[in-house]
Amino acid sequence: MIDVNMPQLGESVSEGTITKWLVREGDIVKREQPLVEIATDKADSELPAPVAGRIAKILVKEGDVVPVKTPLCQIDETAAVQSVPRATPSTLAISGPPPSTPAIAAAASRSAAGGALATPTARKTALEHAVNLDEVRGSGEHGRITKDDVMRAKQTGDNGPPPAPAPAPRSPTAQIAQLVNQGGGFVPPIPGVGFGAFKVPPYRQQEGDKVIPFTRRRRITADHMTYSKFASPHVVTVAEVDLHKASRLREANKERYKKEGLALTMLAFAVVAVAKALRESPELNARVLEDAYVIMRDINVGVAVDSPDGLVVPVIRRADELGPRGIVRAIDDLAKRAKNGKITIDDLSGATFSVSNPGIKGNLFGGAIINQPNVGILRMGEIQKRVVVVEGPDKEDQIAIHPVMYMALSYDHRVVDGVAANAFLWRVTEILEKAEFEV
Repeated sequence: MIDVNMPQLGESVSEGTITKWLVREGDIVKREQPLVEIATDKADSELPAPVAGRIAKILVKEGDVVPVKTPLCQIDETAAVQSVPRATPSTLAISGPPPSTPAIAAAASRSAAGGALATPTARKTALEHAVNLDEVRGSGEHGRITKDDVMRAKQTGDNGPPPAPAPAPRSPTAQIAQLVNQGGGFVPPIPGVGFGAFKVPPYRQQEGDKVIPFTRRRRITADHMTYSKFASPHVVTVAEVDLHKASRLREANKERYKKEGLALTMLAFAVVAVAKALRESPELNARVLEDAYVIMRDINVGVAVDSPDGLVVPVIRRADELGPRGIVRAIDDLAKRAKNGKITIDDLSGATFSVSNPGIKGNLFGGAIINQPNVGILRMGEIQKRVVVVEGPDKEDQIAIHPVMYMALSYDHRVVDGVAANAFLWRVTEILEKAEFEV
């Protein structure tokens, strides 16, 4: 009998929500056949069968929040393997209570965006049944709201105030607040509520207004961005990049790439330049711990791309070991899978620095919010033809029209000083302007 356990779906993921079983007890499955759909704070994924055999027992229910390494089901690998169509998912009748859940550390009973701390399934259920999560008593660890809590609140009206959260390790946000408090009683603003004497006015719906509930992806993004802006003191520095040589190189080779089904883009050149500059300026390839910071060995560049569920940041691993062709293939693969909703947890985990490319309508430049736990993100601007001063054959200044782009580096001033940040951005600019890429 083989136990199929909850996998480690990313370096920062400690649990997942069982959203849908794709098999039933007694089903015959093949090796690598999807067994169950799992949702985490990063993405949704399917868990394949490690061996062929018969599903002997399903141990957890749909909607359960399950810690890493918890057994989900058992497979009898001695059973004869037959070719059968995938079973139609159905509601599972599980005998006995689900396995006990060990305490999962949580910073507080509120998310970074000010909302109630709840599982993804609980949020979805609350939206479906018009239940206000702020009025639901959470029974999970540290006051976390579960799907059962939402259903109980709907059926019984048991919407009392949540109990006081159990003592938990202080979050980085709480530590920052305490440090600032030493200088004069700092109270952090609460998103959606207000700050000090200022209160956010209540919303009164008007005819024609359209209220759009947060999706799970949007809530995760909101929490991430709020935490990042509060935890990291952002500083933005901007560079002007003359892309004359890079554009000529791209024009000379893009048709050759196109015949191979690939797009030679300026984004690929930018990622190559960033990876090389990070190897030379490792201070930007780091993350902050409680009372230290770590300079990471591998250079894994996250590239922000759009997906049906919103913005995601899949990762190009060891980007400094790839040339332009390898980067082009990686970006193309990640963008296609993001568009088709096939991005996995592993694709989204482990970035050590990020690059954001808003596209042809990206405007002049903008300061992006740092993708935690990175200490820097580079945002590309729109490429426009501009008048520039260049050096002629006889070293005299001349006027020319070249494609120019502004790049903005946002960096975490807790560990990155201005000297290191500006040196890094200067080096990225130099690499792009020289355009000595082997395409």
